[in-house]
Amino acid sequence: MGRQRSTGKIIGIFAGAAAAFILIAFLVCYLMTASYYGSHFFPGTVLSGVSVGKMTVDEAEEKVAEEVADYILSIETRDGEKYNIIGPDIDYAYVPGTEIQDILDAQPKYQWLSMRKGKKEEDLDVTATFDGQKLDAAIAALPCFQEENITKPENAYLKETETGYEMVEAERGNALKLAAVQKAARDVVDRGENTLTLDDSMYEEPEITSDDKDLNASMDKINAYLHTVIRYDVGEQGEVLDGSTIKNWIVVDDDYEVTFDESKVTDYVQYLASKYNTYGDVRDFKTSLGDKVKIGGGDYGWVIDKEKEKEQLLSEINSGKTIEREPVFNQTAVVKSETNDIGDTYLEVDYTNQHMYYYKDGKLMLDSDVVTGNISRGNGSPDGVFKIVYKQSPATLVGETYQSDVEYFMVFAYNVGFHDASWRSEFGGEIYKTSGSHGCVNMPGEKAKELYSMLEAGTPVVAYYRDPVELTAENTRISNAYSYVDKEKQEGRQ
Repeated sequence: MGRQRSTGKIIGIFAGAAAAFILIAFLVCYLMTASYYGSHFFPGTVLSGVSVGKMTVDEAEEKVAEEVADYILSIETRDGEKYNIIGPDIDYAYVPGTEIQDILDAQPKYQWLSMRKGKKEEDLDVTATFDGQKLDAAIAALPCFQEENITKPENAYLKETETGYEMVEAERGNALKLAAVQKAARDVVDRGENTLTLDDSMYEEPEITSDDKDLNASMDKINAYLHTVIRYDVGEQGEVLDGSTIKNWIVVDDDYEVTFDESKVTDYVQYLASKYNTYGDVRDFKTSLGDKVKIGGGDYGWVIDKEKEKEQLLSEINSGKTIEREPVFNQTAVVKSETNDIGDTYLEVDYTNQHMYYYKDGKLMLDSDVVTGNISRGNGSPDGVFKIVYKQSPATLVGETYQSDVEYFMVFAYNVGFHDASWRSEFGGEIYKTSGSHGCVNMPGEKAKELYSMLEAGTPVVAYYRDPVELTAENTRISNAYSYVDKEKQEGRQ
Protein backbone atom coordinates (compact mmCIF):
# COMPACT_ATOMS: atom_id res chain seq x y z
CA MET A 1 0.00 0.00 0.00
CA GLY A 2 2.79 2.43 0.75
CA ARG A 3 4.54 1.73 -2.49
CA GLN A 4 1.44 2.60 -4.53
CA ARG A 5 1.25 5.98 -2.82
CA SER A 6 4.80 6.75 -3.86
CA THR A 7 4.15 5.91 -7.47
CA GLY A 8 1.07 8.11 -7.66
CA LYS A 9 2.96 10.95 -6.10
CA ILE A 10 5.73 10.61 -8.66
CA ILE A 11 3.21 10.59 -11.49
CA GLY A 12 1.59 13.72 -10.12
CA ILE A 13 4.95 15.45 -9.92
CA PHE A 14 5.67 14.57 -13.54
CA ALA A 15 2.25 15.73 -14.64
CA GLY A 16 2.68 19.02 -12.91
CA ALA A 17 6.12 19.44 -14.39
CA ALA A 18 4.81 18.68 -17.85
CA ALA A 19 2.00 21.18 -17.48
CA ALA A 20 4.42 23.80 -16.27
CA PHE A 21 6.69 23.08 -19.23
CA ILE A 22 3.85 23.38 -21.66
CA LEU A 23 2.75 26.64 -20.11
CA ILE A 24 6.25 27.99 -20.19
CA ALA A 25 6.65 26.88 -23.77
CA PHE A 26 3.35 28.56 -24.74
CA LEU A 27 4.34 31.72 -22.99
CA VAL A 28 7.68 31.72 -24.73
CA CYS A 29 6.00 31.10 -28.09
CA TYR A 30 3.34 33.73 -27.42
CA LEU A 31 5.89 36.31 -26.44
CA MET A 32 8.11 35.50 -29.38
CA THR A 33 5.13 35.82 -31.76
CA ALA A 34 4.12 39.07 -30.11
CA SER A 35 7.67 40.24 -30.54
CA TYR A 36 7.45 39.25 -34.21
CA TYR A 37 4.30 41.32 -34.69
CA GLY A 38 6.07 44.15 -33.03
CA SER A 39 8.05 44.46 -36.26
CA HIS A 40 5.64 42.86 -38.74
CA PHE A 41 2.11 43.62 -39.77
CA PHE A 42 -0.67 41.24 -38.91
CA PRO A 43 -1.82 38.92 -41.69
CA GLY A 44 -4.53 40.55 -43.81
CA THR A 45 -3.30 44.09 -43.18
CA VAL A 46 -4.04 46.41 -46.13
CA LEU A 47 -2.67 49.91 -46.31
CA SER A 48 -4.70 52.02 -48.77
CA GLY A 49 -5.23 49.04 -51.01
CA VAL A 50 -1.71 47.60 -50.64
CA SER A 51 -1.48 44.20 -48.90
CA VAL A 52 1.36 44.27 -46.37
CA GLY A 53 0.53 41.26 -44.15
CA LYS A 54 3.57 39.82 -42.31
CA MET A 55 5.76 42.57 -43.81
CA THR A 56 8.18 44.76 -41.94
CA VAL A 57 8.00 48.50 -42.25
CA ASP A 58 10.79 48.47 -44.80
CA GLU A 59 9.08 45.75 -46.80
CA ALA A 60 5.77 47.56 -46.59
CA GLU A 61 7.35 50.81 -47.71
CA GLU A 62 8.95 49.02 -50.63
CA LYS A 63 5.62 47.48 -51.58
CA VAL A 64 3.83 50.82 -51.31
CA ALA A 65 6.59 52.43 -53.38
CA GLU A 66 6.04 49.79 -56.09
CA GLU A 67 2.32 50.48 -56.07
CA VAL A 68 2.91 54.23 -56.18
CA ALA A 69 5.25 53.80 -59.11
CA ASP A 70 2.28 52.34 -61.00
CA TYR A 71 0.27 55.55 -60.47
CA ILE A 72 -2.07 56.51 -63.31
CA LEU A 73 -3.91 59.83 -63.58
CA SER A 74 -7.16 59.30 -65.50
CA ILE A 75 -8.64 62.41 -67.14
CA GLU A 76 -12.20 62.49 -68.53
CA THR A 77 -13.63 65.33 -70.64
CA ARG A 78 -17.28 66.39 -70.58
CA ASP A 79 -17.64 64.74 -73.99
CA GLY A 80 -16.69 61.39 -72.46
CA GLU A 81 -13.16 61.23 -73.88
CA LYS A 82 -10.65 59.61 -71.52
CA TYR A 83 -6.87 60.05 -71.31
CA ASN A 84 -4.24 58.54 -68.98
CA ILE A 85 -0.98 59.98 -67.70
CA ILE A 86 1.28 57.38 -66.06
CA GLY A 87 3.52 57.94 -63.06
CA PRO A 88 6.89 57.44 -64.80
CA ASP A 89 6.06 60.22 -67.31
CA ILE A 90 5.86 62.74 -64.50
CA ASP A 91 8.51 61.19 -62.20
CA TYR A 92 5.87 60.20 -59.69
CA ALA A 93 7.59 58.64 -56.65
CA TYR A 94 6.73 57.62 -53.10
CA VAL A 95 8.28 59.59 -50.27
CA PRO A 96 8.59 57.44 -47.11
CA GLY A 97 7.52 59.03 -43.87
CA THR A 98 6.69 57.80 -40.38
CA GLU A 99 3.10 56.91 -41.12
CA ILE A 100 3.69 53.20 -41.88
CA GLN A 101 5.86 52.89 -38.80
CA ASP A 102 3.20 54.69 -36.77
CA ILE A 103 0.54 52.27 -37.99
CA LEU A 104 2.73 49.32 -37.04
CA ASP A 105 3.54 50.81 -33.65
CA ALA A 106 -0.16 51.18 -32.99
CA GLN A 107 -0.76 47.56 -33.89
CA PRO A 108 -1.81 45.57 -30.71
CA LYS A 109 0.89 42.92 -31.01
CA TYR A 110 -0.18 41.05 -27.90
CA GLN A 111 -3.54 40.46 -29.54
CA TRP A 112 -1.96 38.57 -32.36
CA LEU A 113 -3.98 35.47 -31.61
CA SER A 114 -7.27 37.25 -32.31
CA MET A 115 -5.84 39.39 -35.12
CA ARG A 116 -4.44 36.57 -37.20
CA LYS A 117 -7.54 36.26 -39.32
CA GLY A 118 -9.65 38.73 -41.23
CA LYS A 119 -8.87 41.83 -43.27
CA LYS A 120 -7.53 44.85 -41.50
CA GLU A 121 -7.61 48.01 -43.62
CA GLU A 122 -5.88 51.23 -42.85
CA ASP A 123 -5.93 54.48 -44.80
CA LEU A 124 -2.46 55.54 -45.63
CA ASP A 125 -1.82 59.17 -46.40
CA VAL A 126 0.72 58.49 -49.10
CA THR A 127 3.18 61.25 -49.76
CA ALA A 128 4.59 61.32 -53.24
CA THR A 129 6.59 63.67 -55.40
CA PHE A 130 6.20 64.45 -59.07
CA ASP A 131 7.62 66.82 -61.65
CA GLY A 132 5.05 69.60 -62.07
CA GLN A 133 6.58 70.82 -65.32
CA LYS A 134 6.44 67.34 -66.81
CA LEU A 135 2.81 67.05 -65.70
CA ASP A 136 2.02 70.41 -67.35
CA ALA A 137 3.74 69.26 -70.53
CA ALA A 138 1.87 65.93 -70.49
CA ILE A 139 -1.44 67.79 -70.13
CA ALA A 140 -0.59 70.15 -72.99
CA ALA A 141 0.28 67.16 -75.19
CA LEU A 142 -3.13 65.52 -74.78
CA PRO A 143 -5.20 65.24 -78.00
CA CYS A 144 -7.88 67.53 -76.56
CA PHE A 145 -5.40 70.40 -76.63
CA GLN A 146 -4.29 69.91 -80.22
CA GLU A 147 -5.55 72.59 -82.60
CA GLU A 148 -7.01 70.17 -85.12
CA ASN A 149 -9.24 68.71 -82.41
CA ILE A 150 -10.43 71.99 -80.90
CA THR A 151 -13.76 73.57 -81.69
CA LYS A 152 -13.99 77.08 -80.31
CA PRO A 153 -17.26 78.21 -78.68
CA GLU A 154 -19.53 80.41 -80.79
CA ASN A 155 -21.90 83.02 -79.46
CA ALA A 156 -25.63 82.87 -80.04
CA TYR A 157 -26.62 85.36 -82.73
CA LEU A 158 -29.49 86.55 -84.88
CA LYS A 159 -29.50 85.20 -88.40
CA GLU A 160 -31.42 86.61 -91.31
CA THR A 161 -33.47 84.02 -93.17
CA GLU A 162 -35.70 84.09 -96.22
CA THR A 163 -38.70 84.88 -94.06
CA GLY A 164 -37.16 87.02 -91.32
CA TYR A 165 -34.72 86.37 -88.50
CA GLU A 166 -34.06 83.45 -86.20
CA MET A 167 -32.08 82.89 -83.03
CA VAL A 168 -29.06 80.68 -83.63
CA GLU A 169 -28.09 78.81 -80.47
CA ALA A 170 -24.61 79.22 -79.03
CA GLU A 171 -22.11 76.44 -79.73
CA ARG A 172 -20.25 75.31 -76.62
CA GLY A 173 -17.41 73.71 -78.52
CA ASN A 174 -14.71 71.76 -76.69
CA ALA A 175 -11.95 74.31 -76.14
CA LEU A 176 -10.37 73.74 -72.74
CA LYS A 177 -8.52 76.29 -70.62
CA LEU A 178 -5.02 74.83 -70.50
CA ALA A 179 -3.91 76.65 -67.35
CA ALA A 180 -7.09 75.64 -65.50
CA VAL A 181 -6.68 71.98 -66.41
CA GLN A 182 -2.99 71.99 -65.48
CA LYS A 183 -3.77 73.48 -62.06
CA ALA A 184 -6.58 70.97 -61.45
CA ALA A 185 -4.29 68.10 -62.46
CA ARG A 186 -1.58 69.26 -60.06
CA ASP A 187 -4.13 69.46 -57.24
CA VAL A 188 -5.42 65.94 -57.97
CA VAL A 189 -1.92 64.47 -58.14
CA ASP A 190 -0.93 66.34 -54.98
CA ARG A 191 -3.80 64.68 -53.17
CA GLY A 192 -2.77 61.29 -54.48
CA GLU A 193 -6.07 60.89 -56.30
CA ASN A 194 -6.33 59.13 -59.62
CA THR A 195 -9.27 60.75 -61.39
CA LEU A 196 -9.77 64.22 -62.84
CA THR A 197 -13.14 64.98 -64.37
CA LEU A 198 -13.08 68.17 -66.41
CA ASP A 199 -16.13 70.28 -65.54
CA ASP A 200 -17.58 73.32 -67.31
CA SER A 201 -15.39 75.73 -65.38
CA MET A 202 -12.38 74.37 -67.28
CA TYR A 203 -13.88 75.07 -70.71
CA GLU A 204 -14.10 78.23 -72.74
CA GLU A 205 -17.78 79.16 -72.88
CA PRO A 206 -19.72 81.39 -75.29
CA GLU A 207 -20.02 84.97 -74.07
CA ILE A 208 -23.56 85.27 -75.44
CA THR A 209 -26.11 82.49 -75.16
CA SER A 210 -29.71 82.19 -76.29
CA ASP A 211 -30.94 83.38 -72.90
CA ASP A 212 -28.98 86.63 -73.16
CA LYS A 213 -31.28 89.49 -72.12
CA ASP A 214 -30.15 91.94 -74.78
CA LEU A 215 -30.20 89.35 -77.54
CA ASN A 216 -33.74 88.31 -76.65
CA ALA A 217 -34.85 91.92 -76.45
CA SER A 218 -33.53 92.40 -79.98
CA MET A 219 -35.31 89.25 -81.16
CA ASP A 220 -38.56 90.42 -79.56
CA LYS A 221 -38.20 93.76 -81.28
CA ILE A 222 -37.58 92.12 -84.64
CA ASN A 223 -40.55 89.79 -84.16
CA ALA A 224 -42.77 92.77 -83.45
CA TYR A 225 -41.62 94.34 -86.69
CA LEU A 226 -42.09 91.14 -88.65
CA HIS A 227 -45.56 90.49 -87.24
CA THR A 228 -46.77 93.94 -88.20
CA VAL A 229 -49.12 93.93 -91.17
CA ILE A 230 -50.43 97.12 -92.73
CA ARG A 231 -53.29 96.64 -95.15
CA TYR A 232 -53.59 99.75 -97.25
CA ASP A 233 -57.02 100.61 -98.57
CA VAL A 234 -55.69 102.04 -101.80
CA GLY A 235 -56.18 101.44 -105.51
CA GLU A 236 -58.40 98.73 -106.83
CA GLN A 237 -56.81 95.75 -105.07
CA GLY A 238 -55.20 97.36 -102.04
CA GLU A 239 -51.63 96.98 -100.90
CA VAL A 240 -50.22 94.82 -98.09
CA LEU A 241 -47.03 95.59 -96.23
CA ASP A 242 -45.81 92.67 -94.09
CA GLY A 243 -42.72 90.99 -92.73
CA SER A 244 -41.52 89.82 -96.13
CA THR A 245 -40.81 93.45 -97.01
CA ILE A 246 -40.15 94.84 -93.55
CA LYS A 247 -37.34 92.34 -92.94
CA ASN A 248 -35.32 94.03 -95.66
CA TRP A 249 -35.46 97.29 -93.74
CA ILE A 250 -34.10 95.87 -90.49
CA VAL A 251 -30.50 96.61 -89.52
CA VAL A 252 -28.87 94.64 -86.69
CA ASP A 253 -25.45 95.95 -85.63
CA ASP A 254 -22.66 94.10 -83.84
CA ASP A 255 -24.20 94.98 -80.46
CA TYR A 256 -27.58 93.64 -81.63
CA GLU A 257 -29.12 97.09 -81.70
CA VAL A 258 -32.09 96.92 -84.04
CA THR A 259 -32.83 99.89 -86.28
CA PHE A 260 -34.33 100.61 -89.66
CA ASP A 261 -32.61 101.62 -92.83
CA GLU A 262 -34.82 104.67 -93.27
CA SER A 263 -33.73 105.07 -96.87
CA LYS A 264 -35.55 101.80 -97.62
CA VAL A 265 -38.65 103.05 -95.83
CA THR A 266 -38.43 106.16 -97.97
CA ASP A 267 -38.11 103.97 -101.06
CA TYR A 268 -41.22 102.03 -100.06
CA VAL A 269 -43.28 105.17 -99.58
CA GLN A 270 -42.02 106.38 -102.95
CA TYR A 271 -43.13 103.06 -104.42
CA LEU A 272 -46.62 103.64 -103.00
CA ALA A 273 -46.66 107.15 -104.42
CA SER A 274 -45.40 106.03 -107.82
CA LYS A 275 -48.00 103.28 -108.01
CA TYR A 276 -51.03 105.01 -106.58
CA ASN A 277 -50.53 108.72 -107.15
CA THR A 278 -52.64 109.76 -110.13
CA TYR A 279 -52.08 113.50 -109.94
CA GLY A 280 -51.17 114.74 -113.42
CA ASP A 281 -51.19 111.23 -114.91
CA VAL A 282 -51.93 110.87 -118.60
CA ARG A 283 -55.20 109.00 -118.89
CA ASP A 284 -57.01 107.29 -121.72
CA PHE A 285 -60.43 108.92 -121.61
CA LYS A 286 -63.44 107.71 -123.56
CA THR A 287 -65.28 110.77 -124.81
CA SER A 288 -69.00 111.27 -125.21
CA LEU A 289 -68.47 110.85 -128.96
CA GLY A 290 -67.18 107.31 -128.37
CA ASP A 291 -63.53 107.79 -129.23
CA LYS A 292 -60.58 107.96 -126.84
CA VAL A 293 -58.28 110.85 -126.13
CA LYS A 294 -55.19 111.06 -124.00
CA ILE A 295 -55.32 113.74 -121.37
CA GLY A 296 -52.99 114.52 -118.49
CA GLY A 297 -52.10 117.53 -116.41
CA GLY A 298 -54.47 119.37 -114.15
CA ASP A 299 -54.65 119.09 -110.39
CA TYR A 300 -56.97 116.13 -109.97
CA GLY A 301 -55.95 112.78 -108.57
CA TRP A 302 -54.58 110.88 -105.61
CA VAL A 303 -51.48 112.28 -103.94
CA ILE A 304 -49.78 110.51 -101.03
CA ASP A 305 -48.15 112.79 -98.49
CA LYS A 306 -44.81 111.02 -98.50
CA GLU A 307 -43.33 112.66 -95.41
CA LYS A 308 -46.39 112.07 -93.23
CA GLU A 309 -46.88 108.55 -94.55
CA LYS A 310 -43.28 107.70 -93.71
CA GLU A 311 -43.68 109.19 -90.24
CA GLN A 312 -46.85 107.21 -89.57
CA LEU A 313 -45.35 104.02 -90.97
CA LEU A 314 -42.34 104.28 -88.67
CA SER A 315 -44.62 104.83 -85.68
CA GLU A 316 -46.79 101.79 -86.47
CA ILE A 317 -44.26 99.27 -87.64
CA ASN A 318 -43.16 98.11 -84.18
CA SER A 319 -46.70 97.41 -82.98
CA GLY A 320 -46.81 93.77 -84.07
CA LYS A 321 -50.44 94.34 -85.04
CA THR A 322 -52.50 94.18 -88.20
CA ILE A 323 -53.54 97.69 -89.17
CA GLU A 324 -55.99 98.60 -91.88
CA ARG A 325 -55.94 102.15 -93.18
CA GLU A 326 -55.49 104.41 -96.17
CA PRO A 327 -52.11 105.93 -96.93
CA VAL A 328 -51.77 109.47 -95.66
CA PHE A 329 -53.06 111.56 -98.57
CA ASN A 330 -52.71 115.27 -99.04
CA GLN A 331 -55.11 115.02 -101.95
CA THR A 332 -57.76 112.49 -102.85
CA ALA A 333 -59.83 111.60 -105.88
CA VAL A 334 -63.32 110.17 -106.23
CA VAL A 335 -62.48 106.57 -107.11
CA LYS A 336 -59.71 104.39 -105.62
CA SER A 337 -58.13 103.25 -108.84
CA GLU A 338 -54.77 103.52 -110.49
CA THR A 339 -56.33 103.43 -113.96
CA ASN A 340 -59.69 105.24 -113.67
CA ASP A 341 -59.96 107.44 -110.62
CA ILE A 342 -62.56 109.72 -112.23
CA GLY A 343 -65.53 107.45 -111.81
CA ASP A 344 -68.84 107.88 -113.59
CA THR A 345 -69.88 111.26 -112.17
CA TYR A 346 -67.95 114.01 -113.93
CA LEU A 347 -67.96 117.01 -116.24
CA GLU A 348 -66.51 116.64 -119.72
CA VAL A 349 -65.45 119.63 -121.82
CA ASP A 350 -64.60 119.03 -125.46
CA TYR A 351 -62.79 122.28 -126.28
CA THR A 352 -62.41 121.39 -129.92
CA ASN A 353 -66.12 120.77 -130.39
CA GLN A 354 -67.07 123.49 -127.87
CA HIS A 355 -69.43 121.26 -125.98
CA MET A 356 -69.73 120.15 -122.37
CA TYR A 357 -71.41 117.14 -120.73
CA TYR A 358 -72.37 116.38 -117.16
CA TYR A 359 -72.71 112.74 -116.13
CA LYS A 360 -74.02 111.50 -112.82
CA ASP A 361 -73.61 107.82 -111.98
CA GLY A 362 -72.91 107.21 -115.65
CA LYS A 363 -76.07 108.92 -116.87
CA LEU A 364 -75.96 112.07 -119.00
CA MET A 365 -77.78 114.70 -116.99
CA LEU A 366 -76.93 117.81 -119.01
CA ASP A 367 -74.99 118.92 -122.05
CA SER A 368 -74.53 122.28 -123.65
CA ASP A 369 -72.65 124.23 -126.28
CA VAL A 370 -70.06 126.50 -124.72
CA VAL A 371 -67.52 129.17 -125.56
CA THR A 372 -64.07 128.72 -124.05
CA GLY A 373 -60.80 130.67 -123.97
CA ASN A 374 -59.73 132.78 -126.94
CA ILE A 375 -56.95 130.81 -128.60
CA SER A 376 -55.89 133.66 -130.90
CA ARG A 377 -55.17 135.95 -127.95
CA GLY A 378 -53.32 133.36 -125.93
CA ASN A 379 -56.22 132.83 -123.54
CA GLY A 380 -56.93 129.20 -124.33
CA SER A 381 -58.73 127.41 -121.48
CA PRO A 382 -56.64 125.02 -119.39
CA ASP A 383 -56.87 121.38 -120.42
CA GLY A 384 -56.36 118.50 -118.05
CA VAL A 385 -58.21 116.68 -115.29
CA PHE A 386 -59.45 118.97 -112.55
CA LYS A 387 -62.19 119.08 -109.95
CA ILE A 388 -64.81 121.60 -108.95
CA VAL A 389 -63.13 123.66 -106.25
CA TYR A 390 -66.15 125.67 -105.19
CA LYS A 391 -69.45 127.17 -106.36
CA GLN A 392 -70.55 130.76 -105.92
CA SER A 393 -73.75 132.59 -106.74
CA PRO A 394 -73.73 135.41 -107.62
CA ALA A 395 -70.09 136.20 -108.37
CA THR A 396 -67.94 138.92 -109.88
CA LEU A 397 -65.18 137.88 -112.25
CA VAL A 398 -62.20 140.19 -112.09
CA GLY A 399 -59.24 140.15 -114.43
CA GLU A 400 -56.48 142.56 -115.39
CA THR A 401 -58.63 144.20 -118.07
CA TYR A 402 -62.16 143.19 -117.22
CA GLN A 403 -64.81 142.78 -114.56
CA SER A 404 -67.97 140.77 -115.14
CA ASP A 405 -70.93 139.92 -112.95
CA VAL A 406 -72.37 136.43 -113.28
CA GLU A 407 -75.11 134.50 -111.52
CA TYR A 408 -73.44 131.12 -111.34
CA PHE A 409 -69.72 130.45 -111.03
CA MET A 410 -68.29 126.94 -110.69
CA VAL A 411 -64.49 127.05 -110.42
CA PHE A 412 -62.31 124.10 -111.53
CA ALA A 413 -58.91 125.67 -112.26
CA TYR A 414 -57.04 128.80 -111.21
CA ASN A 415 -59.69 131.55 -111.62
CA VAL A 416 -61.25 129.46 -114.38
CA GLY A 417 -64.70 127.95 -114.14
CA PHE A 418 -68.11 127.40 -115.67
CA HIS A 419 -70.45 130.37 -115.62
CA ASP A 420 -73.37 131.97 -117.35
CA ALA A 421 -72.55 134.53 -120.07
CA SER A 422 -75.56 136.79 -120.54
CA TRP A 423 -73.59 138.93 -122.97
CA ARG A 424 -73.47 136.10 -125.49
CA SER A 425 -76.27 135.11 -127.78
CA GLU A 426 -74.45 132.23 -129.46
CA PHE A 427 -72.42 129.32 -128.15
CA GLY A 428 -70.43 126.50 -129.77
CA GLY A 429 -68.84 126.40 -133.19
CA GLU A 430 -65.52 128.23 -133.59
CA ILE A 431 -66.35 131.38 -131.70
CA TYR A 432 -63.61 130.58 -129.14
CA LYS A 433 -60.84 130.84 -131.73
CA THR A 434 -61.27 134.59 -132.21
CA SER A 435 -63.88 135.80 -129.75
CA GLY A 436 -63.54 133.41 -126.91
CA SER A 437 -63.39 134.09 -123.19
CA HIS A 438 -60.42 134.96 -120.98
CA GLY A 439 -60.26 131.26 -120.15
CA CYS A 440 -63.59 130.40 -118.47
CA VAL A 441 -66.22 128.12 -119.93
CA ASN A 442 -69.14 130.34 -120.97
CA MET A 443 -72.59 128.72 -120.86
CA PRO A 444 -76.14 129.80 -121.67
CA GLY A 445 -77.80 131.16 -118.52
CA GLU A 446 -80.41 128.42 -118.13
CA LYS A 447 -77.81 125.69 -118.66
CA ALA A 448 -75.51 127.28 -116.10
CA LYS A 449 -78.39 127.53 -113.62
CA GLU A 450 -79.31 123.88 -114.17
CA LEU A 451 -75.70 122.73 -113.81
CA TYR A 452 -75.21 124.80 -110.67
CA SER A 453 -78.21 123.14 -109.05
CA MET A 454 -76.86 119.62 -109.67
CA LEU A 455 -73.13 120.07 -109.30
CA GLU A 456 -71.18 119.33 -106.12
CA ALA A 457 -67.74 120.51 -105.11
CA GLY A 458 -65.10 117.86 -105.78
CA THR A 459 -66.72 116.62 -108.99
CA PRO A 460 -64.02 115.72 -111.56
CA VAL A 461 -63.69 117.86 -114.67
CA VAL A 462 -62.09 116.40 -117.81
CA ALA A 463 -61.22 119.11 -120.33
CA TYR A 464 -59.36 118.38 -123.58
CA TYR A 465 -58.43 119.57 -127.03
CA ARG A 466 -58.55 117.10 -129.85
CA ASP A 467 -55.86 118.92 -131.80
CA PRO A 468 -52.48 120.01 -130.44
CA VAL A 469 -52.45 123.49 -128.91
CA GLU A 470 -49.95 125.60 -127.03
CA LEU A 471 -51.27 127.28 -123.92
CA THR A 472 -49.25 130.12 -122.48
CA ALA A 473 -51.60 132.04 -120.17
CA GLU A 474 -50.67 132.35 -116.52
CA ASN A 475 -53.77 130.47 -115.39
CA THR A 476 -52.76 127.49 -117.53
CA ARG A 477 -49.31 127.48 -115.93
CA ILE A 478 -50.65 127.69 -112.39
CA SER A 479 -53.31 125.06 -113.03
CA ASN A 480 -50.78 122.64 -114.56
CA ALA A 481 -52.57 122.53 -117.90
CA TYR A 482 -51.65 119.57 -120.07
CA SER A 483 -50.85 121.75 -123.12
CA TYR A 484 -49.06 124.54 -121.24
CA VAL A 485 -45.81 125.67 -122.90
CA ASP A 486 -43.23 127.87 -121.20
CA LYS A 487 -42.26 130.10 -124.08
CA GLU A 488 -39.31 131.65 -122.29
CA LYS A 489 -37.74 128.23 -121.60
CA GLN A 490 -38.62 127.09 -125.09
CA GLU A 491 -36.95 130.13 -126.64
CA GLY A 492 -33.98 129.73 -124.31
CA ARG A 493 -33.45 126.15 -125.48
CA GLN A 494 -33.54 127.32 -129.06
